Amino acid sequence: MTDQPVATLDTTGLLCPLPVLKARKALKGMAPGAVLTVIATDPGAVKDFDAFCRTTGDALLESRAEGSSFVFVIRKAGVP
Repeated sequence: MTDQPVATLDTTGLLCPLPVLKARKALKGMAPGAVLTVIATDPGAVKDFDAFCRTTGDALLESRAEGSSFVFVIRKAGVP
């Protein structure tokens, strides 16, 4: 089974903590089990999203660099 993002959030140009705060707000409106892809350019977002997902229980499915951007794929916690 492949996880297909159901929503994408572009936080390009935003610095800590804004990418995580915007992701938290986006995930709040999503159903449990939904997947959010976040695009960020702040290098600090790598450790921020790891810590965010450990704290919230959301699953960080993927974290990768793509050129000068970072892409995070997050599945919202809970039973779909």
